[in-house]
Amino acid sequence: MIYAFGSAFFAGITAILAKCGIRETDSNLATAIRTIIVFFFSWLMAFISGSIGQIEAISSQTLFFLVLSGLATGASWLCYFRALQIGNINQVAAVDKTSIVLTIILSFIFFQEEINGFKLLGIVGIMTGTFLMLEKKENTNQETKNSWLFYAILSVVFASLTTILGKIGIQDIESNLGSAIRTSVVLLMAWLVVFVSHKNNEIKKIKRNELLFICLSGVATGCSWLCYYRGLQLGPASLVAPIDRLSIVVTVLFSVIVFKEKLSKKSLLGLIVLIIGTLVMLL
Repeated sequence: MIYAFGSAFFAGITAILAKCGIRETDSNLATAIRTIIVFFFSWLMAFISGSIGQIEAISSQTLFFLVLSGLATGASWLCYFRALQIGNINQVAAVDKTSIVLTIILSFIFFQEEINGFKLLGIVGIMTGTFLMLEKKENTNQETKNSWLFYAILSVVFASLTTILGKIGIQDIESNLGSAIRTSVVLLMAWLVVFVSHKNNEIKKIKRNELLFICLSGVATGCSWLCYYRGLQLGPASLVAPIDRLSIVVTVLFSVIVFKEKLSKKSLLGLIVLIIGTLVMLL
């Protein structure tokens, strides 16, 4: 449980640290920098799990789907951090949770996975909670509002595709090795986007404090992965997974403390409904 709560905590503060690092820094450049750190953590996990020796046995089909999953992951991260840069953390985090719903629907379509009563109830709870948290903010023009929501929705779509493609890709190899390979693809993709958009020239202009927060967000992601993996090793997935989903509570709490984002009664109700919906879905 300690490792599970550790995973939720680090996952929750990832968005906060990233938001602190992209006040003036381009979000794509920030994503590329933090992916370097996540890259090392992912291969560390593969080393700890002893799965590196399986590299030579990876089939071309498995590698193909892992690469596709990595591209989807990269697209999701780029969209997510762009949404964070221009939007409200609480709302972006709420929309991000709907990826669970889309993943379940796609799993039903592609893998014929059962959608039981608990999952249906959870879907209703998550969608209702997200809707309640998407209240209009004062002093926010329509263009900005639509922009962050557009990127947040794209992030959800790509995150769901990541799971579907990843599930196909890790059928014959250990999951941590699959994650490491996917992260390698994300790293290449993120920096390709930076160079194509000529944002690499801005590296020297990044403020030290923002660079620190960008790096810390990468460390937080890595620590979350390590804690989650260790938690699964020591305890049942039925306990670890629900606790890990509570990361949104950490994100909202820190957004209120650090960025003074106000949480209205409606948003608070939405957060509670979203959390309940998430936990019910995992029953």
